[in-house]
Amino acid sequence: MTALTTMTPTPHPPRSTKAAHRRHLPARQWPALAAAVLLNLGLNLGLSAAVHAAEPPAINLTGPWTVTDFEGRAALTGAQVVVPKPAQPRVPASRVTATQANGTVGLQFKDSWIAQLRLEDGPPLDLRPYLAEGTLEMDIDVREMADGGLKFKMNCASEHCERKVPWLPEARAVAGKGWRHVALALRCFMREGDDFSRVTVPFTLEGMGTGEVALRQVRIVARGQANAACPDYRTQSVTPIPLQESWAMNWWMPRHEKKLTEIRAHRDAGRDVKLVFIGDSITEGWENAGQAAWQAHFARHNAMALGYGGDRTENVLWRLQNGELDGMTPKVVVLMIGTNNTGDRQEDPRTTAAGIRRLLTEIQTRQPATQVLLLAIYPREQQAGGPLRAINDQVNALIAPMADGRRVHFLNINRHLMQADGSLSADVMPDWLHLSPAGYERVAQAIEPVIEQLLAR
Repeated sequence: MTALTTMTPTPHPPRSTKAAHRRHLPARQWPALAAAVLLNLGLNLGLSAAVHAAEPPAINLTGPWTVTDFEGRAALTGAQVVVPKPAQPRVPASRVTATQANGTVGLQFKDSWIAQLRLEDGPPLDLRPYLAEGTLEMDIDVREMADGGLKFKMNCASEHCERKVPWLPEARAVAGKGWRHVALALRCFMREGDDFSRVTVPFTLEGMGTGEVALRQVRIVARGQANAACPDYRTQSVTPIPLQESWAMNWWMPRHEKKLTEIRAHRDAGRDVKLVFIGDSITEGWENAGQAAWQAHFARHNAMALGYGGDRTENVLWRLQNGELDGMTPKVVVLMIGTNNTGDRQEDPRTTAAGIRRLLTEIQTRQPATQVLLLAIYPREQQAGGPLRAINDQVNALIAPMADGRRVHFLNINRHLMQADGSLSADVMPDWLHLSPAGYERVAQAIEPVIEQLLAR
């Protein structure tokens, strides 16, 4: 998988030998001069060796490549491979193909949830010497990306440690414009405490939606010059930004505008919105799988569900700062957010908690008379003890103390969603993340008494 190359320059003759030749030194001085020349040459060669020992060689990432779809994988051993479909595919329309020729590898994907070109079959790499000033570099030709998006990924040595850099707006901006050189600082893929001593997946190109891209000369350089930006993981959860995923680009902003229109319609009709739910796809689900429970328990309060599939804390923050709490004065806001911070980037629980704290501040600033019911992030993954559920549990432990009992109230209803052994039932969470109609009814019954108490304040 890796080819190591070094370049050691040939030492030039020391200046002292040239000067001696020009001055025609007497023969009796030649032995001393020769000793000095040898000493000088030895010092120069020693210094050169020390410099090159301190700077590791470039690592060329040339394959073998593995190509994956959401539901399958294949090895790219020939000129082309198509990822096979299972007998009953969940995404039957998707197609993922990879090609290689003359040092160029290509990835074509259509209607795909996740398509990946991965380096994962070579010996583990020790990337620690490259982290301080290193870069991941490549030439990339984005041939089609109008309905797609890209991410660059790198794993660290720990289990379940995959770090990513999103590249959707950039990929769409250069689509159809030929080859571009991209250099990302390795720091883009690092977080405090990560172990890069034995990296088994040093590079992944991930595509979503529909697109076509080609790569060549993918390598890791010890001292490179980055020319592409990346989000700072320490502040990403508190930096407001619209959701930038290929599958959301066509509907996310129109949904935001629609919600602003609904708020204006309530205000113009003189309807007092007393209850607002804020969150991600689980909150959005009150309009779909949870509609019956919503009508039975919350609609009488002129309630609004400000939930968007895929949202993370920073996306909700952007929405609140762009009007979604303006023009109404709800008595109660129900906030539940954070599971996409976990699932999308396996985020440090501390930074997710920081994003939730920032949202609480934003809500209280914009609605100073509102009571906030902060819900624990729901469990995910079928069995207890899964890595993503563990992150959510840690976030919940951090946000529970944010409740002051006066304006912010914390409620953990997760036991109502789990079975006795901590596992999830398909009757409640069919995909171990989103709620079924029965799941929404359980949530409604668990939170309604607290909401009614807060509405009565």
